[in-house]
Amino acid sequence: MAVYALTGFSLVSLLSFGYLSWDWMKPGLVADVPTSPMEKSLPPAFNRPPHIIFILTDDQGYHDVGYHGSDIQTPTLDRLAAEGVKLENYYIQPICTPSRSQLITGRYQIHTGLQHSIIRPRQPNCLPLDQVTLPQKLQEAGYSTHMVGKWHLGFYKKECLPTRRGFDTFLGSLTGNVDYYTYDNCDGPGVCGYDLHEGENVAWDQSGKYSTFLYAQRVSKILASHSPKEPIFIYVAFQAVHTPLQSPKEYIYRYRSMGNVARRKYAAMVTCMDEAVKNITWALKKYGYYDNSVIVFSTDNGGQTFSGGSNWPLRGRKGTYWEGGVRGIGFVHSPLIKRKRRTSWALVHITDWYPTLVSLARGNLSSVPGLDGYNVWPAISEGKESPRTEILHNIDPLYNHAKYGSLEDGFGIWNTAVQASIRVGEWKLLTGDPGYSDWIPPQTLTNFPGSWWNLERLTDGLRKSVWLFNITADPYERYDLSEQRPDVVRALLTRLVHYNRTAIPVRYPAENPRAHPDFNGGAWGPWASEDEVEEWEGGGRDPPKSRGKKKKCKICKLRSFFRKLNTRLMSNRI
Repeated sequence: MAVYALTGFSLVSLLSFGYLSWDWMKPGLVADVPTSPMEKSLPPAFNRPPHIIFILTDDQGYHDVGYHGSDIQTPTLDRLAAEGVKLENYYIQPICTPSRSQLITGRYQIHTGLQHSIIRPRQPNCLPLDQVTLPQKLQEAGYSTHMVGKWHLGFYKKECLPTRRGFDTFLGSLTGNVDYYTYDNCDGPGVCGYDLHEGENVAWDQSGKYSTFLYAQRVSKILASHSPKEPIFIYVAFQAVHTPLQSPKEYIYRYRSMGNVARRKYAAMVTCMDEAVKNITWALKKYGYYDNSVIVFSTDNGGQTFSGGSNWPLRGRKGTYWEGGVRGIGFVHSPLIKRKRRTSWALVHITDWYPTLVSLARGNLSSVPGLDGYNVWPAISEGKESPRTEILHNIDPLYNHAKYGSLEDGFGIWNTAVQASIRVGEWKLLTGDPGYSDWIPPQTLTNFPGSWWNLERLTDGLRKSVWLFNITADPYERYDLSEQRPDVVRALLTRLVHYNRTAIPVRYPAENPRAHPDFNGGAWGPWASEDEVEEWEGGGRDPPKSRGKKKKCKICKLRSFFRKLNTRLMSNRI
């Protein structure tokens, strides 16, 4: 039997404390625009394909939104969710690249070769070019398509760039994390470069502008220059609230009473992002898009608890297959929803947005057979039953195998040392090493996580490789039923075997020094020539380690110094 240790607070007090919050919402925080007649009375069918705004936040924890009881102020998100449909049985992936790839392709990682880790800046890897992307399908349906924010789906050759994968315009970063002001990103000691791009060019002139505001301003500019009579799709992939923890000074001041410095900065970043969403919503109304729009809000993975995030009361964190890593914040806000102002418990996964949005756009899905996603719009808009009954969270054959797993423990049909997770109906199965498994309360204490006395930790189970939970009855994953229900374990292992037979080989190539930003004028960007790509992909040989002497970027360090100095003088950063 599992033994739980909790000291410092009682579980009841932590639960109560975790859901205390104050209400600072005021009328018109989203926009001082009167309710449109369309909100009061919708026609049976849309007159025109709707405008689609998809907002994705980075590393925002499940607990870190006002309507989940957080002490972080998110009045815009709270209001949009309250007036739309909250998705409380919504799943994403535990890390960045996998969630983004599944959103863009509508397919599980095992069907794109991206089932292991993330795409690193120096890897000759990207979203497979044979995949027809969501923006490409929307372009076919007559949409203008735009991306603002973080890509993180590879860029080693130009064909991998957002503007080659279906987006008419792009402003954002190609790598996984950058400085919010200088847009510098280091992928190891001395491997640093600038990463903000406008289309396929480096946007040097935008340095010094806080990314959350820069991205919201770009969305407003796009809306102002486009006609609301023509359908538009805008994918807003905020860098926020991924590390580094940076925010304008005035937002941090609101949380000056928070003892934990990381949580204080993180909270400021969340509230700043909330305000950016307010500005985007206001622009939709100002320029005439709102009445025929669908706004989808989603997080990309669980919060990183050691960087201020909180997934309480869920178990685990970013990078794990516990609920704290894969259950996301999600809602849909739209005047076109038939049954508004409610909470939906329909099972929804991030792959579902592809067929759902293409169907809303009246696009053609017949040319992309074999999608893993489902059209869940009837479940969202009308409250109908979700067509989805199961989710393959992932199968990662390259992740470190669990020490105590074996084929014998998997009834001879599955090696339980392999990291995998699946949900079927109300049951969830995990095998291998699912990742960090503690329950971490909101980090409001000074210098947490330096002090571990308020962390609830599972003190046994270290020799396990199989877990089973009734996730409907036990959403916090406290009661492992694998020994009581071996029949269910076997049934779910059989489903893993089924999915594994459809998996394609993992694509996770070695990093290549040729990608160093010094070879590209000090910026991250495509680095492989067409001839080299043809040779590698034709099976001739592996990517070369390097060719010729490294060209030193003599001005890169100087440019970086003055860029950072200028940023500190122009911003009020802490």
